[in-house]
Amino acid sequence: MSLLSVDQAQCVRCGTCAAVCPIGGGLIAMGEKGPEAQEDDSCIGCGHCVAVCPTAALDNRRAPLGKQAAAPQERRWDAGQAAQFLRSRRSIRNYRPEAVPRETLLQLLDMARFAPTASNRQGISFRVISDREKLKRIAAATVGWLEQTVASGGMKSAAGHIRAFQKGEDTILRSAPHLILALCPRGTAEVGRSSADFMLAYAELYALALGLGTCWAGLLQYCAFSGYSPLLELLELPADREVAGALMAGYPRFHYQRLVDREPLAVSWS
Repeated sequence: MSLLSVDQAQCVRCGTCAAVCPIGGGLIAMGEKGPEAQEDDSCIGCGHCVAVCPTAALDNRRAPLGKQAAAPQERRWDAGQAAQFLRSRRSIRNYRPEAVPRETLLQLLDMARFAPTASNRQGISFRVISDREKLKRIAAATVGWLEQTVASGGMKSAAGHIRAFQKGEDTILRSAPHLILALCPRGTAEVGRSSADFMLAYAELYALALGLGTCWAGLLQYCAFSGYSPLLELLELPADREVAGALMAGYPRFHYQRLVDREPLAVSWS
C-alpha cells in the first residue's frame, strides 16, 4: 500500500506538501501526477503534508486525513489575553479535598497528548493514582528515600521536607487528590522524559481552562528515576514502562489575586 494517496481532481500541484516535510531528502517529491513518496521507513507520521494541503487532496496512511480536524482560519489570538493566560499559571500546593471527576482528568490528559515529541515518537502513557491511602504511602516512601540520600551526603536541601513530614505535613505530594504519572517505554528515558515534560506542560496550562491546579512532583520524580524499589512497588507500573514525569492535580484551595513577577528578561544577540 502506498504511503500517499492523491485525489488528482483536487491536487493543484503546489508542492507545499513536499516543502513542509521535516524529513526532506526527497521523501515527498513532486511528480507529473502530483506528490509522490519514497517507500521507506523515514516518514514519522507527523501529518504536516496532509494538514497543509489547501485542497484536502492528499492522504497519508501514517497520518490519515480522516483523523485530522479542520483548523480555524482566523488564527490571530489577542497577545494580551494570551500573556495573561500564561502568567496566570501557578504551581498549586494547596488543594481542596474533593476528587476531580474521571471525565475531567481524561479531558486534561487527552489534550496533553497533542504536545510535541522528538521525531513525533509520542509513546507516553499515563497512570493516575487517586487512592488517598496509597498516595500517603507513596509520599512516605519518597521521604524514606530522601532520608537515605541525605544520610549519605546528598540533597542537603531535602532536610526540611523530612522534618515537615515528621510533623505531619506532606510537602511531597501536598495532599493532592490525584497523582499523574507520565510513563515511557522502559529503556527510552533519554527521550521519554523530554516528551513527558512537554506533555505535562500542556496539561499544566490546559488545567487552567478546566478550573484545575497542578504542580510538578519533583521529589517523587527524582526518587522514581533513582530506581528506589519501595516507591516503584507502590506505583505498580507495567513491566514494560518506567516513570518519565509526575504531576499533582486537584482543585485549588485558594484563588490568586495577582500575577507574580519573574526575574528581568536576559537576552544576548549574535
